[in-house]
Amino acid sequence: MSTNILDKIAVALVISTLSLTGVGIAADGQRQSQEEQKRDREEKRENSKQEREQERAQKKAAQEQKQEQHRAEQQQHQREQKQKQEQQRREQAQRQSDQDEKERRARLQQQQERVERQSEQIQRQQRAQQQQRQDQIQQQRQEQRLSQQRQQELIRQQQQRVAQYRRHLEQQERLARERAALLQQQKRMAQYRFQEQYLERVRQQQIHLRDHRFDYDRDPYFYTAPSYRYNRGGNYYETNEYGAKTLRQAVNYGYEEGFRAGRADRDDRWRSNYKDSYAYRDANYGYSGYYVNRNDYNHYFREGFRRGYEDGYNSQYQYGRFSDGNPSILETILSQILNFQDLR
Repeated sequence: MSTNILDKIAVALVISTLSLTGVGIAADGQRQSQEEQKRDREEKRENSKQEREQERAQKKAAQEQKQEQHRAEQQQHQREQKQKQEQQRREQAQRQSDQDEKERRARLQQQQERVERQSEQIQRQQRAQQQQRQDQIQQQRQEQRLSQQRQQELIRQQQQRVAQYRRHLEQQERLARERAALLQQQKRMAQYRFQEQYLERVRQQQIHLRDHRFDYDRDPYFYTAPSYRYNRGGNYYETNEYGAKTLRQAVNYGYEEGFRAGRADRDDRWRSNYKDSYAYRDANYGYSGYYVNRNDYNHYFREGFRRGYEDGYNSQYQYGRFSDGNPSILETILSQILNFQDLR
């Protein structure tokens, strides 16, 4: 019986011990759960704090990006505005430059027109004075006619000149054909066209000479005494007003043909060389065989041709002017070339 009591007591002690142990274990579990909850709350607070900080950082970055973009847009706008202003300044400067150039050209045109009017007025006065002198000379020469013997001598010379000139024209035809072939070979088509036009004018001149019946007895050249003296090649020659008119015509025709020849070489982009032109070598356009020696006519034709070629090739009017669609030599240059000395 004592043994049963002791066993019961031992069992009771064991049960009590186990109960106390279970209560401790439960308390430890409860404390551990509370600590885990606390850690969770702290972790949530920390995460929430980090999220708020990250959101603030994102907002700040977005704001800075927006500000940077705004500054970039402002700078781009400023650059565009500056470029626009610069373009406006350039356009204004160009308009001003164009206006200045237009005014300058207008002034130059006005000056050129004034010079041309003055030149024309001077030439009209000179022609009027020349005509007056010629009329006076004509009147004087009517009173001083050449002798019959001298008239017959001049007529014979004239007939010889005409015959020689006609033979010379026939020879020139062959040379002209050779020259035309060379120009075509060199592909100088502008110069080729000019030569063909020149030859056509000479042919028309030949037709006129062939069909013309000259009246030696009534032509005043053959009974009019010399009124001018001129120097060529160091020698002096005398002629009357009809011969002087023919020599003036030689210079004028020479200038016109030279201007056309120079312009043709310029159009062909050919080097400047007036002596290379067939018209310069021929130098007979406008010559009828009457009143002056052919050598004299050729010499003064070439003097005009050389100056006309230079003006035509360089597109300038140093020796002449352009009037009524044709180039013509200045009266002052014509007078310098001929340098007639009045025998009165």
